[in-house]
Amino acid sequence: MAKNNAPPLIFFILLFFLLAGGGYWFLLNQNQSDTNNNIVNNSSAKLSIAEAANQIVSNLDVSLPNPNILAMDGSVTMVKLIKLMENAYEQKYPNIPITYGVPEGRPNGSNQGIKNLLENRVQIAAISRTLRPEESQANIKLIPIAKDSLAVVVGVNNPYKGSLTLDQLKDIYQGKIVNWSEVGGDDLPIKVINRSVKSGSYNFFQDVVLLGESFAPDSSNFITYQRDVTTPILRELKNNGISYTTVAQAKNQTTVKILPINGISPVDQTTLNNDNYPLSRSVFLAVPNQTSLAVKNFLELALSTQGQQIVQQADFIPLE
Repeated sequence: MAKNNAPPLIFFILLFFLLAGGGYWFLLNQNQSDTNNNIVNNSSAKLSIAEAANQIVSNLDVSLPNPNILAMDGSVTMVKLIKLMENAYEQKYPNIPITYGVPEGRPNGSNQGIKNLLENRVQIAAISRTLRPEESQANIKLIPIAKDSLAVVVGVNNPYKGSLTLDQLKDIYQGKIVNWSEVGGDDLPIKVINRSVKSGSYNFFQDVVLLGESFAPDSSNFITYQRDVTTPILRELKNNGISYTTVAQAKNQTTVKILPINGISPVDQTTLNNDNYPLSRSVFLAVPNQTSLAVKNFLELALSTQGQQIVQQADFIPLE
């Protein structure tokens, strides 16, 4: 009779309980890990923009000595806002004067402002765009201080009375739509007036409207300004031009009309507060992680109740 070499039944029973127990242990730990991750993510999500900004400022390294002059450079869009903040700061800290622009009074736009910050020519850069990857790696901290929106504008004498979609706006700035009749207007060539490549608004518009793609090349009806300016651009619009600037710079102008985008007007405060307008953004102050108490004091002022009242006074939207 042949000998039976099969393992006894008790072996299979023990193996079953061992595998089942191991599987339970794995699933239990996996679920605990997922739960912990969700708690971390939910805690971060509960911070408002204002709370997150204050947290960044409170963690700054302020071991550098205060400068004799607090030098700033950056966005042309933010000139009025920075000047009002500057006045409030100098009333509180009269021994540290502030300059805005290199040279003083000539802000060079967001891109050059960041460059001057990286080269230690200024202590603060005011910018209307987020950091690029290479800037993020340079130990720069970005602090949102207000919300803002871009307005798409035409001259007050332009007969066009409609709205534009984001797709139509993209096609206009890429040279695919070249006549107002193609969007329901009169038979007039569209003259595109683009902001300087130094402008943070240029970068924002390219990212959001053109989805990172290129603008059309310059031509007789497509002009890119070399300097980051606003008033000359608005004067250039006449009866067939189109451009973009901030709502703060456009809404009190009598020479321009603001076009709704996707049927939404940026002059509606409720719409802007609800972030429904597609060309909304934040504006920022950028500083090195290692800075001075004078810089931190300026940032704290901007985020304070007084600072957010100044934000509103400058026609920007306070942080929530």
